Amino acid sequence: MALDTAELLLHPVRLRVVQAFLGGRTLTTADLRAELPEVPPATLYRQVGTLAEHGVLVTVGERRIRGAVERSYRLDEAAASVDADAARAMGPEQHRRAFLTFVAGLLADFDRYLDNGGGDLARDLAGYRQNAFHATDAEAAEFVTRLRALFAEYAALGPAPDRTRRLLTTVLLPAARPEGAAADQGAPAERR
Repeated sequence: MALDTAELLLHPVRLRVVQAFLGGRTLTTADLRAELPEVPPATLYRQVGTLAEHGVLVTVGERRIRGAVERSYRLDEAAASVDADAARAMGPEQHRRAFLTFVAGLLADFDRYLDNGGGDLARDLAGYRQNAFHATDAEAAEFVTRLRALFAEYAALGPAPDRTRRLLTTVLLPAARPEGAAADQGAPAERR
C-alpha cells in the first residue's frame, strides 16, 4: 500500500501511536496497548505494522515470549515528519483534517492525564494557554529557531528516574484578520 507521509501520519490511530513514541522511547506493542487501551488490539497491531512497513517505526529488538516474537520499536523522527513541500501541497480540506486529527490526539492526551490523577496544574507543572505577540516574518522565524534550539537542549537530557516525560504541544498561527485589513499595529485606529 503506497501512502504519502501526510496520509500515513494523519490517520487518528497511527498519529496516537507516533505520539506515544515521542521523546526517544522504545516500546513494544504490549507497551502501546497499555498506553492506548481504548484502541482495539487488532487495530493497534495493524497500524503498528503499517508504520513499520513504511519505516516510521524501526524494529530495535526482538524476543520470544511463549512462542511468539515480541518486537521493540523506536520512532524514526525524520520518517515521522511531513516536510514543507508536502505541507504546501496539501489543500485546505487536507489541512483541516490534519488539524482535527492533531487536536483529537491532544484531547486524548489531556483525557489520559486527567484520568490518571491529573488536574492539579500547579503541582504537575502543566498548563494550557494562548499568548500573542507581534513579529515580522524574520522575527517569527528567529523565534521558531530559538524555541527549537531550547527544546532540543532539554530533549537531549533523555529519560532518568527523576525525570517525568512531558509533552510540549505548539501551534503557531498568524491571527486571522479580515481580507484587506491593515496589520494590527498594537494601537487603536485613529477616527476621522
